Amino acid sequence: MEQQDLHNDNETFLAKWLAGELSNDALKALVTEEEFNSYLKLKKGIETHERLEGSIDDSFAKISDRISQKHTKVRQLNTNSWFIGIAASIVLFFGLFFTLGDDVKTIETNYGEYKTVALLDGSEVILNSKSTLTYNEDDWASNRTLTLDGEAYFKVKKGSTFTVVTTNGEVKVLGTQFNVNSVSDLFEVVCFEGKVSVLSKGETHVLLPTYSVRRINGHGLETWETSEADPTWIHGESTFKSVPLNYVISALESQFNVVIEAKNIDKTIIYTGSFTHSDLDTALKTVFKSLQIRYVEKEKGNIYLSTK
Repeated sequence: MEQQDLHNDNETFLAKWLAGELSNDALKALVTEEEFNSYLKLKKGIETHERLEGSIDDSFAKISDRISQKHTKVRQLNTNSWFIGIAASIVLFFGLFFTLGDDVKTIETNYGEYKTVALLDGSEVILNSKSTLTYNEDDWASNRTLTLDGEAYFKVKKGSTFTVVTTNGEVKVLGTQFNVNSVSDLFEVVCFEGKVSVLSKGETHVLLPTYSVRRINGHGLETWETSEADPTWIHGESTFKSVPLNYVISALESQFNVVIEAKNIDKTIIYTGSFTHSDLDTALKTVFKSLQIRYVEKEKGNIYLSTK
């Protein structure tokens, strides 16, 4: 009896929400996240069906009659939209749930923000600031493919091929830990565990643990070895090895939500070093004083660079 009452309660929540009598936030508090996402998809399908097929009042009426005969402790709503919502759910759920199927997830981070994403297979992604990760949940079991714009650290569970797609190249693994940074024309992959295959502009490299590969500004792929156990940025510090200064400036802007005016300096200067994510002034000193570059904040969030 309790199970039947719970079923009736869920129908009432859904019906009220479809009728516009229950807000999204209110529904979220009553159902699981998975159920809420399914309801969103269902509502979109109902709206699409109504636009394409026109009136289906007869079908709704038949099902409404059956629903009205059910024994329930839940107070019935005296509105036609309540019955229409439930009827639409029953008639269209199976067909529309699967035909709509394009359950694309997009995760974004803001300035100085990290996010940890748990994937359906138990794999984990840590997303760096000002980055975007996109993947499709519907076919994840057979197609573990994500699209990355920015930087992320991946801890991949063993299974089918796991592919990270960027505008600068693709990374394929079976189960490993690796970091991918693809921002503008910088592409860098570091393998920390297992084996990683990197494809970029027709060139393929297979990386073993502690090895990395990088392409800057369309030039050939460079390889080297790292002594780090994992990327330093997940511990609050960005590290660079022989990169043009403009990439360091871009990383500073992403971490601290500032604009750095650098037209009066040479942005092709090669920089090796790191900066902390905890304090802007310390980060600026660490980077620019070592290069004998003067910086000043004339307006809030606007940093101007010049040579001495």
